Amino acid sequence: MDISDRRAAHSLLATILIMLVGPAARAQDQDGFDLGTITIGESKREVQTDTAAAVTEVDQEEINDRQAGTVAELIDSVPGVNLVNGSTPQGSGINIRGFGANSTFGTDQKVGIVVDGALVGSEEIYRIGTQLFTDPELFRSVRVFRGTIGTFEYGSGIIGGLVELETKDASDFTDREIGFRFRQSLQFGSNGDGITSSSIFAWQPTDDFEVLGQFVWREQDLQTDGAGNTIGNSDFQLPSGMVKGTYTFGTNGDQRLTFKYSETTASDRDVQYDTFLTTDAVFGNVDRDTDSRTAVLRYQFNPADNDMVDLDVTLSYADQSIDQEYVSGSSICDRPTNPCGLTGGFPVGGFPVVNADQQYETTKLTVRNTSLFATGAVNHELRMGVEFIRRERLNADSAPGGIDNRWALFAVNDMRIGEDWTITPALRYESSQIEGSTSPNDGTFDNDAVMGGLSVRYAFGNGFALFGSAAYTESLPIIDDLGNATLMTQSEKARTLEFGGSYEGQDVFRSGDTFAIKANIYNTRIWDVTSYTVPGNQQITGVPASVYPEDIETRGIELEASYAMQSGFYVDLNANVTRGTEQRLNGSTADWRNIPADGLQLTLGRRFGEALDLSWEMVADQRMTRTTDPSAGFAVHNLRATYQPQAGVLEGSELRIGVENLFDREYTRHLSTRPAPGRNIKVTLARTF
Repeated sequence: MDISDRRAAHSLLATILIMLVGPAARAQDQDGFDLGTITIGESKREVQTDTAAAVTEVDQEEINDRQAGTVAELIDSVPGVNLVNGSTPQGSGINIRGFGANSTFGTDQKVGIVVDGALVGSEEIYRIGTQLFTDPELFRSVRVFRGTIGTFEYGSGIIGGLVELETKDASDFTDREIGFRFRQSLQFGSNGDGITSSSIFAWQPTDDFEVLGQFVWREQDLQTDGAGNTIGNSDFQLPSGMVKGTYTFGTNGDQRLTFKYSETTASDRDVQYDTFLTTDAVFGNVDRDTDSRTAVLRYQFNPADNDMVDLDVTLSYADQSIDQEYVSGSSICDRPTNPCGLTGGFPVGGFPVVNADQQYETTKLTVRNTSLFATGAVNHELRMGVEFIRRERLNADSAPGGIDNRWALFAVNDMRIGEDWTITPALRYESSQIEGSTSPNDGTFDNDAVMGGLSVRYAFGNGFALFGSAAYTESLPIIDDLGNATLMTQSEKARTLEFGGSYEGQDVFRSGDTFAIKANIYNTRIWDVTSYTVPGNQQITGVPASVYPEDIETRGIELEASYAMQSGFYVDLNANVTRGTEQRLNGSTADWRNIPADGLQLTLGRRFGEALDLSWEMVADQRMTRTTDPSAGFAVHNLRATYQPQAGVLEGSELRIGVENLFDREYTRHLSTRPAPGRNIKVTLARTF
C-alpha cells in the first residue's frame, strides 16, 4: 500500500472519530451523556470459564456490532472456526478444527447446524457450498461448540463442532409490555454497493401472547479484492422472512407454545455452477433457484413446584431445494472442437451435475426433560431425551436419493459436588435405516451405535479451574453413501481428548477491572474413514481409484481471553494453533489437507458510558506451508464504532460505522478458494419505535 492509501485510511479513521465523538460530546448536556462516565468493566464477549466444554457465545450486541453479511461471518472470530469464502451466502462454509466445509463440498457432516432446534445445512452437494443458507439479521444469539463434548444432545458424528442459533423473539423488543414496537435498520457497504434492509414488527397484544414478523432484503454487486480485481461469484440477492409467535399459559405461566416459520430464497440467472470459484469455464453457467424453509413448533412445561419436570418438546421441519438448468454454450467443453477431450463429446444439455435438482427435507421430533435433584452431596442436572429424525433426499443425476430414518436416546448429567467438582457423563444411542429410492442404489441398510463422553472440571475457589474430557462418537452412513454398498455398512469412528484451564477474577491488575482467560488443548483421531479419499491415489501403482485414509489425527490449542477496566477500556483475544496428519494405505503420512492456518485475533476498545463504543480489531494468520497448496500470511485491521443515544430525541436510535480491511490488503485466507474482499466501509442506521 502506498503513502496516499495510508493517508486516506488515516483520514478516514480521524473522520469517523470526529463524527462520533464530536456529536456525543456536544450532546453531553442535553442528552445526559458524559464521555467521562465510569462504567462497569466488560468486553465484547464473555469467556465461558464455568464449563469444561469448548464453547463460545455470541450475543445480540456483538451480532449487531459485527455487521455480518452472512451467518458464517458471525462466528469467524471464534478460535478454531475458519471460513471458506465467508463473505457470500453461496459458495461459503464453516470449518471448525479442520472439519466441516472444504473446497469441494459445503459440509462433510462433521459440523452440526441447529436453528431453534431444527437440523439445517446443506448436504454434500458437489461444488455448491454453504452449510447454512439464511440471513444473520434473523438471529439474536449464536453458540459454538468446538469438538464433540457438549453435542450428544444434538446428534452423532459431530467431530468438528456444533453451531446453535436462536432467532429473535417479539419480547426482545416489547420487553413483555403490551403494545406494538417497530424496528427498522438499513446497512450500506461500499465494496460491492451492498445494501441490507431489516424490518421487524413486534406485537404484544396481551401479557401472555407475542408475535414477531421480520423481513430482510440483502443484496450485493461484485466485490473487489485488495488489488482492485473483481471477485467473481460475489454478487447476490437474498430476501429472507420470519414469523414467530409465543403463547404462555398454565399455572403462573409455566407452559409455553411457540411457532416459527422462516424462509430464505435466491433466484440467480446465468451464474457459474461452481460456487467456490471466481470463474467456471468447465461446468459452465446455470439458472439456479434456491429456497430454504424452516418451521418449528415447540412446547415447554416447567412447573414451579416440581424440580423433576422441565419438559421441552420440539417438532421441526427443514427443507432446502436447489433447482438449476444449464445455460447452453457457457462451458468451454461445449464446443464442436471438443476442447476438453471428452470421450463421446460434450453431454447434450451439459454435465449431469449442472442439471441436477436437489431437495433435502429433515423432520425431527425431540422430547427432552431436565430434572434437578440431589443424591447426598451431589447435585444433579439430568437432561434425558429421545429423538426421531426423518431425512428425505430427492434422487438427482449427480447423487442418489433416499430416506434416512433415525431414532436416538440421550442422557447428559451435570453432577456438582460442592463448589469444586463438576463431573458430566453423556451417553447417546442412535439407530438408522436408509432406503435408496432408485436402482441400483435402492437397498436398505441398518446401522446403530453407542457413543458418549465424560468431562471433569475442578475449581480451586480462587478463580482458577482445570478441566479435561474424553469423547467417542460415530458417523453413521448417510444417503450420499448409497453409491457404494461397502460404505453403507461401516461407520466412521472418532475419539477426542481435551485438557485445559481457566481463570476469572475481578480487581486483578487494578481496582474495578475484570480478567478472564481459557486455554484448551485437544487431540482428535478418526478411523474407518469413509468421508475422504486419498488425493492423487490414481498415480499410486496397484492402488484402486477410491482409497480412503487409514486414519486422520488433528491436534491444537485454542485460547480465549478478555480484560476490561472500569474506565471502559477493554481487550479481547482469540487464538488457535492447529496441526493434523492423515495416514494412507500405502504407508505414507501427509499433513491433513483441511487444517486452517494458525490464527490470532486481537480487539482493543473503549466504551464511553452506554452510548459510545469504539474498537480496533486485528485479524492475522500465519503463513501456511504444511500443505500441497500453501498460502501467505496476512494481518488485516478493522474499525468499529457504535453510537446509541440514551436520552433526547435520538433515544432508541443506533449508528454503526465499520471499516473492514482498513488498509485494503490483498490476501486469500487458507482453505478459501476466492480472494478476500478489499476495504469495505459499512454504515448501519437503526431505530426502534
